[in-house]
Amino acid sequence: MNVKVRLFAGLHDLLGEREISFDLADGATVAELRRELERRYPVVTPYLPTLICAVDEEYVDPGHRLKDGDDVAIIPPVSGGSEVLGPFEVSAAPLDPARLVAAVRKDESGAVVLFHGVARNNADRRRVVALEYDAYPGMAEKKLREVAEEVAARWPVTGIGILHRTGRLAIGEASLLVAVSSAHRQEAFEACHHAVDRLKQTVPIWKKEIWEDGDGAWVAGHAVEPQQRAPSGRA
Repeated sequence: MNVKVRLFAGLHDLLGEREISFDLADGATVAELRRELERRYPVVTPYLPTLICAVDEEYVDPGHRLKDGDDVAIIPPVSGGSEVLGPFEVSAAPLDPARLVAAVRKDESGAVVLFHGVARNNADRRRVVALEYDAYPGMAEKKLREVAEEVAARWPVTGIGILHRTGRLAIGEASLLVAVSSAHRQEAFEACHHAVDRLKQTVPIWKKEIWEDGDGAWVAGHAVEPQQRAPSGRA
């Protein structure tokens, strides 16, 4: 299938084009389009964490499936937005810590703290062979941003981004990345710790433990107060 990609502002200046045509496999996702853009134009790699996509004038997430003839806009941060926040992504794709650290580090950052949440092989004295994560992706990404806004209001961070996996994870794979940068290490550590605690309370993502006998169970969560506006079920 063929899709038309529109480029704006700094991205247009970088590539020297307003529109690019891409031939993709039927049913390709926005994430796959982004990877093809990076393959064809490696110069965009440092900017990818800040880019979002719109299809037919509506913002879409990386898992959105494209169809032949779609009009896709690759959108850099709009004027007036915060350069401190983002990216916030919930995706089945493996998580890339280097990309997240690069996105939150600024020249004024004296410290970058990265939390790596990793699938472990045991829980409650039972051997775990895999984890499965389910999510309400659009709402989850919105809630991740709200957590970051709360953090930025309490600590002088220079950047914060959060990535979360969905689907089945092998033992040792990263399920969650939270990166926070600040001028000083104490603020970066405190802000990152708070962000991890808060997202486990408010973001609609759930974890299932798969045991060695093939059985499994969803991890029990806690009741969420209406003001939190989101359920959670993770250890």
